[in-house]
Amino acid sequence: MDKTENNKYVIGITQGDINGINYEIIIKALADPELYNNCTIVLYGTAKAIAYHRKTFNLPQINFNAAKDASELAPNKINLINIGDENVRLDLGQSTVQAGEYSAAALKQAVHDLKQGYVDILVTAPINKNNVNEAGLKIPGHTEFLADNFNTSDYLMLMTSDELKIGVVTGHIPIHNVAQAITTQKILQKLRIINRSLKEDFTIRRPKIAVLGLNPHSGDNGVIGNEENEIILPALKQAEEEGITCFGPYPSDGFFAAELYKKFDAVLAMYHDQGLIPFKIIAKNTGINYTAGLPIVRTSPDHGTAYDIAGKGIADETSLKEAIYTGIKIWQNRQLLKGINPLKKMTVTESDKKIC
Repeated sequence: MDKTENNKYVIGITQGDINGINYEIIIKALADPELYNNCTIVLYGTAKAIAYHRKTFNLPQINFNAAKDASELAPNKINLINIGDENVRLDLGQSTVQAGEYSAAALKQAVHDLKQGYVDILVTAPINKNNVNEAGLKIPGHTEFLADNFNTSDYLMLMTSDELKIGVVTGHIPIHNVAQAITTQKILQKLRIINRSLKEDFTIRRPKIAVLGLNPHSGDNGVIGNEENEIILPALKQAEEEGITCFGPYPSDGFFAAELYKKFDAVLAMYHDQGLIPFKIIAKNTGINYTAGLPIVRTSPDHGTAYDIAGKGIADETSLKEAIYTGIKIWQNRQLLKGINPLKKMTVTESDKKIC
C-alpha cells in the first residue's frame, strides 16, 4: 500500500492470547463503522480463530482482506496477516504454550512492520505473560518488550481515561523489590516523561502532576518510612527547578478518597497496584494503557485475557475501542507537533464510511 498516495494512517492490532476474550472484543470493535473513517486496519491474527468465534458465538460478520505481508495492505479495509496455520488449537479459558507462541509471533511481526514504517499505530490485545515466557519470549510484558525493541529506557506505562491519567515509577516487578527500585533519579525520569507526553501527546500546555508517597500516610514525617523525605521530595524539587509543575507526595488512600486527582492532569504512583487499582475502579471499562516515551504510538485495553468469561459472549469491547481511538488521537497530535497536517489531501467518500 502506498501510504504517501493515500495519506492515511495504518492501525495494527495484535491478536494477543487466542484463548481469552480477545477475538470476541476484536470482532465486536471492528464491527463499528466509525473505525473505518480515514484509516486502514491490519490484524495480526489467525483466520481459524476468527471463523470459529463468528460461527460459534454469532458475532458480527466482517470481511477481512487477506494480506501476505504489510506491503500488500488494502487501503480503507480490515486486513488480516495470518499468524500460524490451520493446526492451531483453541482452548478457550485455558493457558497453553501454543497460545503463547501465537501471541509472540503476532507481536514480533507487528513490531517488524512498525520499524519498516508500514504501521503507524499499534494496539495490542492482552497476552498471558506466563505462556508467552513458556513459549520462549522472555519478557515481563508488552511495555518492556517494545521499549527494548525501540531502544529506549525513557518509557512509562501511562493508564489513561477521561477521568484520570496515572503512571507508575516501577512496573512489572515483585512487590518486595519495589522500595529498593525507587530512586530520586527514576522518579525524576518518570516525571519528565509524563510532563513531555501530556504536552506532546495530549496537547496539555501547562500540565499539573500529583505524586504519591510510597509508605502509608506518606511516611508520617519519617515515622513509617524515610523514602518520602530522602527520595521523593528531592525528585520533586529537581523537577520544579526544571519547570515541571508537580505536587506531593500525597498519601494514596486519602488522595483518591478525597478525589484530589480531579485537580491534576496526571498522577505518578510509586508501584503498579498503587496506581492501577484506583485507576480501574475510576475508569471502569473506558480506561486504556498507553506506553509514553516511545517513538511509536502503542495503546492497549486496560484488562487482561479474562479466561473466566472467554467464550461466554459477554466481553465488553469498550476498552479496546478506546485504545484505538486514543492511539489515533495521539498520532494526530504528534503529526501536528511536527507541522504535518494528518488530514491533508485526505478525501473521505461515502464508500470510506462503509463497513468492509
